[in-house]
Amino acid sequence: VTLVESGGGSVQAGGSLRLSCAASGLTVSSYCMGWFRQAPGKEREGVARIATDGSTNYADSVKGRFTISKDNANNHLYLQMNSLQAEDTAMYYCAADPWLGGTRCLSARTSLFGYWGQGTQVTVSS
Repeated sequence: VTLVESGGGSVQAGGSLRLSCAASGLTVSSYCMGWFRQAPGKEREGVARIATDGSTNYADSVKGRFTISKDNANNHLYLQMNSLQAEDTAMYYCAADPWLGGTRCLSARTSLFGYWGQGTQVTVSS
């Protein structure tokens, strides 16, 4: 299983970025998928998750600004990030797990996700 993130970069506050996660060795349609982030000196936190039925969950800090989606045909996961703030600066990771079904996918602890990408850096300047 390989997850490769891309799309990170530097942007000014108020700007937008779209992160992509290319999956191989798994099918995003049948896995619980999520985006997580980790800022320097902080614990990794969940940003957004999407279950196999397409239901989604977002951290309160990104609700209304970020949108998670997946392209089953191309086996990609995306995170559209709008109205970016300096507090969004972090390394962003794509993660997947085959056993977190249904509502468990939307609330499971970060540590329960079995597969992780290497991350892509997002830096937002104010």
